[in-house]
Amino acid sequence: MMPIVKRLVMIPVLFLMIGLFDASTANAQSLDALRDSGKVGEAFDGYARARDASVQSAVDAINAKRRSIYQQRANQQGVSVDQVGKVYAKQIVSKAPAGTWLMKADGSWVQK
Repeated sequence: MMPIVKRLVMIPVLFLMIGLFDASTANAQSLDALRDSGKVGEAFDGYARARDASVQSAVDAINAKRRSIYQQRANQQGVSVDQVGKVYAKQIVSKAPAGTWLMKADGSWVQK
């Protein structure tokens, strides 16, 4: 049996192409625009974080979609949702544009 980490690393990044970051969830603003503005950052656990309270509802919608995908993948792989989120976090961070705010596990923020 393949180790959990190797199985999770094989998770495709197709979620980026299936509308995970639908602009309508961000009140006609794309996730990239929200990240570019500094109002939204990406966290170590695979979820977006609002850095400005005015976009919390958009972040909640984005995270609900992510959580659904993570749960499906976790069920398929027989692992926890948290493990899946952390694997996706690495992929999200690698694809995020320069300047994106990133939250570390200790809660501190750094820019990519």
